Amino acid sequence: MNRVKIITDSTADLTRHLLDKFEVEVVPLYVLIEGRNYLDGIELTTEELYRQIEKNKTLPKTASPSTGDFYEVFSKWVQAGYDVLYIGLSSRLSATYQAARLAAEEFDEGQVWVLDSQNLSTGIGLLVLHAAEMAQSGKGAAEIHQRISELVPKVRVSFIIDTLKYLHMGGRCNAVELLASNVLKIRPQIIVKDGGMVVGAKFRGKRSSCLDQFYKTAVGDGSQIQLQRAFVTHSSCLEEECNDFKNRLVKLGISEVHITQAGTVISSHCGPGTIGVLYIEK
Repeated sequence: MNRVKIITDSTADLTRHLLDKFEVEVVPLYVLIEGRNYLDGIELTTEELYRQIEKNKTLPKTASPSTGDFYEVFSKWVQAGYDVLYIGLSSRLSATYQAARLAAEEFDEGQVWVLDSQNLSTGIGLLVLHAAEMAQSGKGAAEIHQRISELVPKVRVSFIIDTLKYLHMGGRCNAVELLASNVLKIRPQIIVKDGGMVVGAKFRGKRSSCLDQFYKTAVGDGSQIQLQRAFVTHSSCLEEECNDFKNRLVKLGISEVHITQAGTVISSHCGPGTIGVLYIEK
């Protein structure tokens, strides 16, 4: 049985430390700004992204890797004697999954497996790390694919958005919703459901109060959370805000709580001040 290489894309928002530790390879998406393509997570920081958006008063375009991009990465590992499992961005949110699937068809059956996470950000990352642990323990591609597929509906992902400005610029909310949010100081919860994004609770008041309300809504008493691992993922939030969420999750008995910064693709849609809690249910 061949060893298995786990591959994801840059929207998984995993830190370099985690990628190296779990031996995961990343295929980057693209961010187009003023006619130049940047590799997500490699050639453009989130801070620089926001500076460019404020300067240009428009969101950058984002694009999936090409089928050729995926073929090149898959081929490298297949030629090295590995089977490959790619776990990536929800097919409802991007053409990335489709490009990977088309590339996989160029290989013999069983050499390259492609799995739709039906998620984004470290919601993908949770599945990727679980798959990588199985690969490191010597499990085969078919077994890993089956197990991760079973976990897909158990991943819970939600974020609190600080401003609707970026969703409005991206056409995901109208001007009336934006005005109401600004006037009433409403910060919505965005939930990933069935591979897409929906609005959950709407919080009103000071940011500190909204963050507390969001945490309680997203986590509850925590009894439903698998205690192995959880993520606090954010876009340009204060360190103390991230640490507060992390400390509260640690007190629930979760073994690993990782704080990660959202990359440029995810951040371009949610905006600065966004923070989320991501975990797998029991």
